[in-house]
Amino acid sequence: MTKTVRISRTGRLARAAATTVALCILGGVGSAYAYWATIGAGSGSASNGTMQTVTVDALVPGDSPQTSLVPGGTADVVLRVTNPNPHAVTVFAVNSNGTVTADAAHAGCTTTGVTFTPPSALPATIPANTSLLLTLPGAASMDVTSVSACQGAQFHLPVTLEVRK
Repeated sequence: MTKTVRISRTGRLARAAATTVALCILGGVGSAYAYWATIGAGSGSASNGTMQTVTVDALVPGDSPQTSLVPGGTADVVLRVTNPNPHAVTVFAVNSNGTVTADAAHAGCTTTGVTFTPPSALPATIPANTSLLLTLPGAASMDVTSVSACQGAQFHLPVTLEVRK
């Protein structure tokens, strides 16, 4: 005699669900193991370009200061700054770098009485491949000890700039 065993639908669904859950757990465990057990190696490199020197020049024809220096007074310092780099640079500091002298036409101006006061209103940005005037308001002062031979002189104030990319 042959017996037929009937499995209910709920039994088949339960087995299918259990099998699916087991496969998902095994798949997840395998993925986690692969993630944590994987070892990788590689190498990389980078290079840093060299920044070209940003220059400071005396005024050129066409440039003119807006203020004049007189004994007991102050005047603006105007710098022509040239940035030859392919990127903008920021000027963070302008500092005195030597003795203030008068132009060659005023050789008798031996005591200039002129001093340079570094500005506090920086930074200033100089665009790439650009030359522009940087005005430092009231950065030059002349005391009353300057000699009369300094009248009408242009003063050379050696400065250095601290610039960064």
